[in-house]
Amino acid sequence: MFHAIVARIKQGHQTMRYPKEPIQLPERFRGYPSLNSVACPGGCQACADACPVGAVSCKPQLSIDLGKCLFCTDCVQDCKGGVKFTNDAVLAGNCREDLIVREGDPRRTAAALEEKLLSLFGRSLKFRSVVAGGCNACEADTNVLSTIGWDLGRFGIQFVASPRHADGLWVTGPVTEHMYEALLATYEAIPAPKIVVACGACAISGGPFMNSPEARNGIEGILPVDLYIPGCPPHPLTILDGLLRLTDKL
Repeated sequence: MFHAIVARIKQGHQTMRYPKEPIQLPERFRGYPSLNSVACPGGCQACADACPVGAVSCKPQLSIDLGKCLFCTDCVQDCKGGVKFTNDAVLAGNCREDLIVREGDPRRTAAALEEKLLSLFGRSLKFRSVVAGGCNACEADTNVLSTIGWDLGRFGIQFVASPRHADGLWVTGPVTEHMYEALLATYEAIPAPKIVVACGACAISGGPFMNSPEARNGIEGILPVDLYIPGCPPHPLTILDGLLRLTDKL
């Protein structure tokens, strides 16, 4: 017992102090985009043509749909400077329109749940995860939040094994035909009132599996969504930031 206590003292504080202190992300991290049509020759369409999922548009104004974006930077490599990615990991939004970044438009971030839901879930929020055909990248970055370094449980947010014990549904993957019925059954098994989170480009728009005959391009139009977390996969900080904004902890 004594040796264990001494070891813990030497180990020090392991859980990061976010949101009280900022997290320094690597310079190569690809976060919120910066758009500048002045730096891009008019009508060149290079960035839009380079995007493999049609997330970039030049008309009627330069814009990026973060719900589709894979953050692959193909648009940056082919553009003359009109598109850049910053180091900002705050990407989540409450509605699909919030994920469309247009040059000159005010930035939109996720807002807290309505008062009634916030009174229920603000201090204790449990999710049942459904992997609806994903590659497990989004699942891996979500699981990181349960480690000692992030400790998602300190905010009262946890993942549970049964939908009967959950307050919300956590969806990853493009919703393949084989997972469609399982997704709906899990949603129905969660007691009302309940919320839904779409985590990752696949769950939002189909991601790299977009328009596949075996997938449904995410949960848009299938279930009501309360929080969209873009990325391929989303960084754990992007996921945590979105959840904290949803539960009014930021």
